[in-house]
Amino acid sequence: MAGPQPSRPVEGAPHGGRTLGSRQLAAMLPDPSGARPAYRHLARAIGTLILDGRIALHVRLPAERELAAALGTSRATVTAVYDLLRASGHAHSRQGAGTWTALPEGRTPRGVTRALGLPDTAIDLARASLGLPERTLADALARVAPRVAEHARTPGYHPYGLPELRAAVAERFTRRGLATVPDQILVTAGAQHALTLVLGLLSAPGDRIAVENPSYPNALEAMRRARLRTVPVPVADTGWDAGIVESTLRQAVPQLAYLIPDFHNPTGCLMPDGERARILRAAQHAGTWLVVDETLTELALDVPAPAPFASHAPPGGTGQVITVGSMSKTHWAGLRVGWLRAPSRLVTELAAQRVASDMGGSVLDQLLALDLLSGADGGPPPDRLTRLRGQRAALTAALAEHLPRWTWQLPPGGLSLWVDLGEPVASALAERVLDYGVRIEGGAYFATDPGIFEQRLRIPYTAEPDTLREAVQRMATALADGLPPSAATRRPHWVA
Repeated sequence: MAGPQPSRPVEGAPHGGRTLGSRQLAAMLPDPSGARPAYRHLARAIGTLILDGRIALHVRLPAERELAAALGTSRATVTAVYDLLRASGHAHSRQGAGTWTALPEGRTPRGVTRALGLPDTAIDLARASLGLPERTLADALARVAPRVAEHARTPGYHPYGLPELRAAVAERFTRRGLATVPDQILVTAGAQHALTLVLGLLSAPGDRIAVENPSYPNALEAMRRARLRTVPVPVADTGWDAGIVESTLRQAVPQLAYLIPDFHNPTGCLMPDGERARILRAAQHAGTWLVVDETLTELALDVPAPAPFASHAPPGGTGQVITVGSMSKTHWAGLRVGWLRAPSRLVTELAAQRVASDMGGSVLDQLLALDLLSGADGGPPPDRLTRLRGQRAALTAALAEHLPRWTWQLPPGGLSLWVDLGEPVASALAERVLDYGVRIEGGAYFATDPGIFEQRLRIPYTAEPDTLREAVQRMATALADGLPPSAATRRPHWVA
């Protein structure tokens, strides 16, 4: 297993190293001839990319001459761009060390603002997540209060997670068809925490990681921060092409591969059993660690909940499969309880990794999670799936009525639609509808590379039916009122 490596530039990774390549940055920017004055146009675009997280903080920007050549503009224009970035606080320069990205005073990165609430008058369709019924939470708190008091007499550190919660999660895997013991479970502060621990232990800067395209944005951001080179594998409206996945694993030989096979985020696709077995065999032959995200598995609306991905492996074939799960999508993200299933030796190494950052999770949250998992079959709260079906029906009906040219494949589970707008206006629409009280994410946010999925929107059906209908009406109004051209529509090409 690779350990930490010295910081170094990573060729081919979108802002994966400490230096951003000129071609990489040029691929993210609008055509400088598309607006006047060009330098203000470019500076505004770079500032947006920094706040959006697509260009990391504390990364060195390309030399002026190199960026000018990549953009096909003058060095004087790029000099003016960098002057504006420094003046606005989006960059700073060090004598002899170049120009580096920075966070302006008083500004908040979009990765943070996406997680924050909106005014009461606004509709949030950027987060595909659900709340927990108040009565459900109140009843669970009453039941766990005596147990919290018992734990209060102990130090409260549990790097592996509460033993009883590890046992409960292991039993759930076993009941779903994958024999598991508690030693194979590590309780984490959500699935994102689990992924970050895995990337930190099993990869080094510059390593390849195969990832679906599109994919979960926070996972992509974790890969960028780990300075990994993403190797994209397409997920179409019809799902995966197992042959492409196999050839990618065989030819690229990535250190890791990250998959969301169950009601994929954002497309909603469900991977067939036969393709799972093929991918498991291909990963085993390539020596690639599979990181399988099953946070949406139990949100099955039209089909039975799938068996664990690793259960499709031949005997002894799960040694390099890590399964990630969470309470966030099925119950409530506020619990911050997730887990991973892996070989017991790896679990021990990951527990040692996590001690350096948080020592262990909240005992109260874990006791609440244990209580919620102990009810009925341990799945989502009663009536949650029924409500999701109703909300999905309300959203699709509203789209058909108000935006009939938009198309989508109805997902058999999960929390959102992956909608095709028919034209590359998603970013411009997402920006415009903020003025109409709707926050939503364009498809580019889910892409492994810049310049793609501009014709797509992810629309969660996690709000109440009336709220979803109102949101669709507002989007239709914004579209009818006209949209400004986006960077993607002005400069459609990009450099791989």
